[in-house]
Amino acid sequence: MRLTVHPTPGADAAIALAYDILAALGKPVPLDGYHQLDPAPVWSIAAAWILATPVTHLTLLRAHLLTPHRFKSLLALRRRTGVRLVLVCHHRAMRAFLGRELWQVEHTIAEASALLPEAEPSALLPEAEPSAPGRRAPGRPRPLANRWIGLPALTTLTVDEDPANPCQCAAPMAAERDFFPPVMPSLTQAEVAWRLHRATAHPYLAAHLATAVFTAASTTQLDTVHVHDLAPDGTAVTLHDHGLRRGCMTHHVPAWARPLLLAAAFLWRIEAGTNGPLFTDPLDSTGLPPLTAFAESCKLRPPQPPRPKPRRPRKTAKPAPKSPEKTVWPVCAVHYRRPWAAPDPERMYGCPYPPPYTQKTIDRRKKGWLPPDYGLRGLQPPRWESDLSQ
Repeated sequence: MRLTVHPTPGADAAIALAYDILAALGKPVPLDGYHQLDPAPVWSIAAAWILATPVTHLTLLRAHLLTPHRFKSLLALRRRTGVRLVLVCHHRAMRAFLGRELWQVEHTIAEASALLPEAEPSALLPEAEPSAPGRRAPGRPRPLANRWIGLPALTTLTVDEDPANPCQCAAPMAAERDFFPPVMPSLTQAEVAWRLHRATAHPYLAAHLATAVFTAASTTQLDTVHVHDLAPDGTAVTLHDHGLRRGCMTHHVPAWARPLLLAAAFLWRIEAGTNGPLFTDPLDSTGLPPLTAFAESCKLRPPQPPRPKPRRPRKTAKPAPKSPEKTVWPVCAVHYRRPWAAPDPERMYGCPYPPPYTQKTIDRRKKGWLPPDYGLRGLQPPRWESDLSQ
């Protein structure tokens, strides 16, 4: 992937250039949670996104306006990421300090006429390249834009229990434990990826919500994930629990979520170099929203209770202004092996139960019916008694 950065005119601060790089990556700026004038966290986050995307070439326009401290930050970014840096000077003569600094690194100076040959008629309309996850072709419509998306995987997100202690087990794949998270339609998946890639520049926040979406895990399970639980190529992630649910398991990471999780892991390796919790910020940000609030800002939430039928207003009455609808976050115990082991009773608040997670219930649902113990709490005690007797 090649990235072209247009520096903001009139800004010579190093943090402004880091914001320009994040903006070119499609991330919202400025960043919240850090000191307003501290450029170090912004450059680290930019390096993490470049490594995760991955960006191989970084082209900076108007490089003849670079200042010494901005150029040193660019060189540090190059050392961290290994990206190939292309500086485009719009003047024939480079600034004196730029020439001195370039002597310390391996570089090549070329004229634009030598690098940009004349375009052939057949090359005026290049073929469309496949877009990266979370990226869309310019002008392509988004059918689900600005709509709330109800994701059944988020029904089991909120819990009341204390965080579990992480373990070092070699967890089997989720399918081996007969666990199948809900699968999103391709249109919904593309829209969710688009929102998460552009909702925040904080990698751990986007990775946290993305993992909840494709694993249907609770916050307690998500808190057990460490950097070593993510595969080096980002294709698998392991979640742990303390035995009350279905046990520790490894989930396949879909292609759209891999850059998000890899960016969170790279940020830890760049800053701390330790194996910390993957979904925490090694830069110690403050004031960022909790996971459920961040999901609502992306217009992602669990399926909501059915709305009451609106009353027909009188012809003479003025329509009342609609108040913003509050999102309901249920507390669901469907993940537990024994529902009586849950610390508190589940509170669904009228929200629909999540779809079946096991192959048995999935096969029976395809036939048009569900087992009697699914979603009907009153029919479950006989099964509990038989389990206890065994």
